[in-house]
Amino acid sequence: MKKIDFFILTIILSIALSFRLYKINTPLADLHSWRQADTAAVARNFMRNGFDLLHPKYDDLSSNQSGKENPLGLRFVEFPIYNASVALIYKYFPLLSLEATGRLTTAFFSLIIIGIIYYLTLKESNRIAAIISSSVYAIFPFFVFFSRVVLPETTALAFAFLSIFFLYLYSHQKKSIFSIICFIFSVISFALGLLVKPTVIFYSIALLFLFYRKYELNLVKKPLFYLYFFIAGLPFLLWRLYIQNFPEGIPPSDWLITSVNTYKGLENIFFRPAFFRWIFFERINNFIFGGYLTLFFIYGILKKPASYFLHFILISAVAYLFIFQGGNVQHEYYQTIILPALAIFVGLGASYLFTNTKTSIHPIFAHATLILVFVFSFFFSYYKVRDYYNYPSELPQIAKIVNTLTKESDKIVTDRMGDTTLLYLIDRKGAPSIYKDPSELKKLGYNYLVTLNDGEIKQLKNDKYQIVFENDKFTLFAL
Repeated sequence: MKKIDFFILTIILSIALSFRLYKINTPLADLHSWRQADTAAVARNFMRNGFDLLHPKYDDLSSNQSGKENPLGLRFVEFPIYNASVALIYKYFPLLSLEATGRLTTAFFSLIIIGIIYYLTLKESNRIAAIISSSVYAIFPFFVFFSRVVLPETTALAFAFLSIFFLYLYSHQKKSIFSIICFIFSVISFALGLLVKPTVIFYSIALLFLFYRKYELNLVKKPLFYLYFFIAGLPFLLWRLYIQNFPEGIPPSDWLITSVNTYKGLENIFFRPAFFRWIFFERINNFIFGGYLTLFFIYGILKKPASYFLHFILISAVAYLFIFQGGNVQHEYYQTIILPALAIFVGLGASYLFTNTKTSIHPIFAHATLILVFVFSFFFSYYKVRDYYNYPSELPQIAKIVNTLTKESDKIVTDRMGDTTLLYLIDRKGAPSIYKDPSELKKLGYNYLVTLNDGEIKQLKNDKYQIVFENDKFTLFAL
């Protein structure tokens, strides 16, 4: 990279960071707040109770997640590197709230991704493609929102792309100290990525291509090739074996491949028309691309490259989409894993159209039209994504009242159908739904019940439970 590239990238990163500061201090009640709350709760408990990475805990003590009572609040999904990082930063630099610290931590890792997108696209294509690709990831609304949520996906993605970056450097080096360092950094980065979020394993397809490009058919004779994936995968395998000892802390995940939760229960969506409509038309075309960027994306795929390395990044992303069909349809944040590939190919397609205007109308009008397409796409995407930042204003108010009226040691039941947002905002441990009869919940040690449901309020009043507080928004009962 030349000095001009560092200058351009600095500007892009500065703009990207400023976009990610939007509503940085809002309560943790925006889109997918239940998943963000679970992640933030683990960080909060690390900060308060010590950094026991082998026993991460959140605030849900019920059987909602695993089907088993979870009195310790164990939370075994990804290895809690991201959660611990947030807690550590907040503990020693408590300049912002824990939630804002989590968002900034995610934003920091997204800047790493932007830098790597710029570098790889510059090397594999040209500067215009690099600028457009990194800028799309930096400023387009869907990319921005999921680059500042309190979730581990962006952190895992950053580690995965660091592994690609270092292996890319390694693949262009002859035997030297520098090449060994790149190899080591790559394998460590990929190991960390798999621990933080194992779904980044699909980017091993791009890593395999880099190995093949360096060694070609001699690849199968290279011990380093086997050693790389053994070292990268071993920590994750050990973690998965270890957590089997705590089934109460492991939520079910098999449905993420084939099914979505609906009001009728689990519905199979695997390779059904609804999957293609929701992912490729609604999410990618409308929400992520704002409609018109799809044109550039398709051009990027069809344009013949000097090397197919970037196409293997896209293949990695597509493979992930087609394996985890249920999760991708159910939750928007699952698309975080594919965002770098989408940005890269928009950049490739747009750069081709920007630099090949000889057969079109006058270049000035052609360039102006292309810029307008980007502007319209941005605003159409923003129109779809802007509501992601909204949250029910009554939830923080309810949480503040309940927090004031209860002790730190009290266990709270919130009538939220498994959504842990209110429980997190109250800053109490408990259950995010009335998953048993209130009398049984009392025997399990729960002290209070918060409900916003008129039918439930009437029933609890009929059962003579004491009302601690009541207004037009909610009622707090003592159990």
